[in-house]
Amino acid sequence: MQSRRCCHCHSHSPRAARSRRERRERASERSEPGPAEGAPGRCLHRRLRRVPGPGEERRLVGESGAEPARPNCRRAPAPLSRLLRRSRGAPADRPAGRRARRAGPRSPRDGLGAGARLAVCSPPGLAASCGSPRAARRGGRGLRAGAAQAGEVSCARRSCAESASERGRQRGAGAMGWGSRCCCPGRLDLLCVLALLGGCLLPVCRTRVYTNHWAVKIAGGFPEANRIASKYGFINMGQIGALKDYYHFYHSRTIKRSVLSSRGTHSFISMEPKVEWIQQQVVKRRTKRDYDFSRAQPTYFNDPKWPSMWYMHCSDNTHPCQSDMNIEGAWKRGYTGKNIVVTILDDGIERTHPDLLQNYDALASCDVNGNDLDPMPRYDASNENKHGTRCAGEVAAAANNSHCTVGIAFNAKIGGVRMLDGDVTDMVEAKSVSFNPQHVHIYSASWGPDDDGKTVDGPAPLTRQAFENGVRMGRRGLGSVFVWASGNGGRSKDHCSCDGYTNSIYTISISSTAESGKKPWYLEECSSTLATTYSSGESYDKKIITTDLRQRCTDNHTGTSASAPMAAGIIALALEANPFLTWRDVQHVIVRTSRAGHLNANDWKTNAAGFKVSHLYGFGLMDAEAMVMEAEKWTTVPQQHVCVESTDRQIKTIRPNSAVRSIYKASGCSDNPNHHVNYLEHVVVRITITHPRRGDLAIYLTSPSGTRSQLLANRLFDHSMEGFKNWEFMTIHCWGERATGDWILEVYDTPSQLRNFKTPGKLKEWSLVLYGTSVQPYSPTNEFPKVERVRYTRVEDPTEDYGTEDYAGPCDPECSEVGCDGPGPDHCSDCLHYYYKLKNNTRICVSSCPPGHYHADKKRCRKCAPNCESCFGSHGDQCLSCKYGYFLNEEINSCVTHCPDGSYQDTKKSLCRKCSENCKTCTEFHNCTECRDGLSLQGSQCSITCEDGQYFNGQDCQPCHRFCATCAGAGATGCTNCTEGYFMEDGRCVQACSTSYYLDPSSEHGYKSCKKCDASCLTCNGPGFKNCTSCPSGYLLDLGTCQMGAICKDATEESWAEGGFCMLVKKNNLCQRKVLQQLCCKTCTFQG
Repeated sequence: MQSRRCCHCHSHSPRAARSRRERRERASERSEPGPAEGAPGRCLHRRLRRVPGPGEERRLVGESGAEPARPNCRRAPAPLSRLLRRSRGAPADRPAGRRARRAGPRSPRDGLGAGARLAVCSPPGLAASCGSPRAARRGGRGLRAGAAQAGEVSCARRSCAESASERGRQRGAGAMGWGSRCCCPGRLDLLCVLALLGGCLLPVCRTRVYTNHWAVKIAGGFPEANRIASKYGFINMGQIGALKDYYHFYHSRTIKRSVLSSRGTHSFISMEPKVEWIQQQVVKRRTKRDYDFSRAQPTYFNDPKWPSMWYMHCSDNTHPCQSDMNIEGAWKRGYTGKNIVVTILDDGIERTHPDLLQNYDALASCDVNGNDLDPMPRYDASNENKHGTRCAGEVAAAANNSHCTVGIAFNAKIGGVRMLDGDVTDMVEAKSVSFNPQHVHIYSASWGPDDDGKTVDGPAPLTRQAFENGVRMGRRGLGSVFVWASGNGGRSKDHCSCDGYTNSIYTISISSTAESGKKPWYLEECSSTLATTYSSGESYDKKIITTDLRQRCTDNHTGTSASAPMAAGIIALALEANPFLTWRDVQHVIVRTSRAGHLNANDWKTNAAGFKVSHLYGFGLMDAEAMVMEAEKWTTVPQQHVCVESTDRQIKTIRPNSAVRSIYKASGCSDNPNHHVNYLEHVVVRITITHPRRGDLAIYLTSPSGTRSQLLANRLFDHSMEGFKNWEFMTIHCWGERATGDWILEVYDTPSQLRNFKTPGKLKEWSLVLYGTSVQPYSPTNEFPKVERVRYTRVEDPTEDYGTEDYAGPCDPECSEVGCDGPGPDHCSDCLHYYYKLKNNTRICVSSCPPGHYHADKKRCRKCAPNCESCFGSHGDQCLSCKYGYFLNEEINSCVTHCPDGSYQDTKKSLCRKCSENCKTCTEFHNCTECRDGLSLQGSQCSITCEDGQYFNGQDCQPCHRFCATCAGAGATGCTNCTEGYFMEDGRCVQACSTSYYLDPSSEHGYKSCKKCDASCLTCNGPGFKNCTSCPSGYLLDLGTCQMGAICKDATEESWAEGGFCMLVKKNNLCQRKVLQQLCCKTCTFQG
């Protein structure tokens, strides 16, 4: 058979033969198992092995006479650590750092074996590298930077198990071989090169990793959930965050991590009538959005890094400052974030950091990964869990404490939710974004799915529900504010419309710009980005200064990770200026106040409502001073309407190098008053497309007013054949425009490489979801309302008469510049701030609404419900604080005299605060006095009641030590009862009692125990001094009693004789003192 060259050719020279023999000998010495009969071999770039046919010997490729099976050579997977904790950092040749993945186990040894985690399929007849960590490591080293961008290579349509099965069938029938000797030494065969390239272009097969945790929706409350959990062997871990009727179930007898979904009798739980929905939790890949990579300023802050914080102030006042988001302007107006609570959803925050300690809020913090309340990060040598601490410092680092930096909202309260340092599942995300929504105002997240240019992923059902609940019920009905980093996939040609978190109407997607206003190299562009703040740019550009782990500072915080917390800090200033802003008000204020300024982009356009907008920067750079000014006089926008416009479902073929155009005439649901949308806010296109290569698609939407949004750009590395199934693309570029008219959807197919043109793409269906209002929320111009545009009207009743003579004296300070008819606050023609009515209908101008009143429409202060001290409406379920003797139930916003079960009375703040989810009653959040069903009280904590022989370690039930029948902790010292043949001795289980202990057979606590002998005995067989079996040195055993020996006597001095000093020692119980015991040996040891 004529030989042909394979991936690595071998010469026929004697020298090459010797080299082959030496390699065989070395392989034998290393005892590395080769591909044997019935066992898979390996296919790597640098080393190929052939599976021998029946009766053949194993030989290396290139050995004379060897004809190895023909492989489909492909790049081996990346190393395990990279797959499990993928970094979003820049390549090594860039001056940027890393972006650590926190979606997998903490170490490659944790959880699954390498094979189950990687699921990389090998070619027929050769080994699957998914079963070999060693092979994976060798393959990882063989990658090149250019190939690395293409991503890991794996099978597109089948799992490793299927491929292994196919290989087994082929081995049984005998594999076709192909030669490996070089026809022309020193050259590569063209066919082999093409085979390699073809393998590299195969798409990635990403295996799901299932956990032993389930999310279940059960009607009937806790008792019903506990009943069902117990029936099927689950443990009910409690309600999932603030999601009513959603429970966290745990099954201790299923595999902790598996590539297959769980099967067994417990799976019949889905047939229960009360079970409305169930989902086994899957580990998700979530990545932090940062990159690793002196101006002199007179200041009134003594923090050492303040002069260098270029994005907060300018050092040169001789020319206009471009790098100013007007943060100082907001401070000068008195806004520093006071009474606003911000939580960082990340890998934890270092609450003991000097810059965070002053503003740390324990009620805004928890550890979802560790199932406790402490958000402290896990420390290691690489400080990889620094991300959350850095983000927290940007928001609320304390000012004037002579340490590090100053936060944008330096008087705001800051908390952290540790949720990225472990397996990230739908349940983990839902718990995090719904944590304490009545206390937390703003959630900041600087992470998301992989920014690799090929991932399409977003929030799963629980997290979507948590977002909806947050904006509907958070902040006592005003809505939680979610701030999200837009993504760092610029170098991978990623598009943030494929990220379902930044693409959601409930999140504020924040982009980045460099100090110069240029586009950073990592930036993604998409139509869902709302606004921009500063971050790093090129390596020579300045970066963000903030707090760092181990109580240090850093001046190297980068990426969109740095931009989102900045935006959260600015929003905190606006909420302090007006705490009644709803979640939609906040977005409106950002739209109206952000400015294009010096930001460089070639796609700036002005929409039909007068707003300048860009795919790179949204509505522009956020302006803190403008936001607080707008917030001060803001009137809540009208109610949000949602209009779903379903287009025809005619399937349209998408031809290569051409476009499909679909036009839909929208009415804005004008026939339904409850859904009528006239003025737009968010526009969502829900679309289903099949396509042989998803990355070749580009999608555009044009509004009736002519504003064109790019919903999707080509993605070079997206080889997926999955297309899009009901994926939602969102644009804010039509904000303020009219909804009615022709909407044009365009789908372009631009082939970027060879593919199967016999299978064209198809646009199966699409629909429009229009969000907005039926009436104009404000003036459509993008300028701020000017003072002269305010319509002044007298606040007094026109029937009242203060006299016919004109008043020429000074007005009260609370009167506006319109004037007054007298000197008092009841004589103002118009109020500067607010007014309220007295019982006699007199209107009084005030600087703020008095207790028991709220700011209603215009400048009017209206009365709260009788029990409310402050409120946001006149009804009893709209209270913000309560009068003395009442407590605010935050769940229903009502003032009550007794807090309900599951909450406790905070007498200092007159609040009903929720107990820990495990408590039925409590005195503080973590001090339980009674536990809910299925849990037991251990100290002040409620823990899961595990089966006999197990204990709860904070996350799940673990087996006790083998000596223990029951236990409260790990090891032999954690036993509370011993197994048969073991006895309890001083809190530990032993096989036999120690010296000076005797076996007590009474079993008064339900078990036999070893008890200590009397002090006079060395060993004994019972309690008291009359059951000694042996005595200490110097004593004699006499009928079970240890008596003094011949050598034991009192000192001979006369003053110490019996009846003198020694008797006094004994009478005063001083014999236990060693010196006195020796002096009075006889007297002290005499019984009686």
